[in-house]
Amino acid sequence: MAAGRLTLIGAGGVMSGADAWAKITAGAALVQVYTGFVYRGPRLIADVLRHLVEKLQEEELSTIDAAVGRDAERNHTHSNGGSQP
Repeated sequence: MAAGRLTLIGAGGVMSGADAWAKITAGAALVQVYTGFVYRGPRLIADVLRHLVEKLQEEELSTIDAAVGRDAERNHTHSNGGSQP
């Protein structure tokens, strides 16, 4: 993970809020929704925002920044035997 040194942008195949959430929790600080917008139109934006708000509430997070990289950090911790370098 870039550990704050790079701004990662999740792009490609974002067709839903779940897709956007997966990219965010994998480390993306920004998510491009061009493909989804082309196929689903403007309603995609409302769907993505609704899903992100629901996930933030479910995970008890106050900002989207708190979600960035959460899964990457968990995976990194497990692959290093419980400790991060």
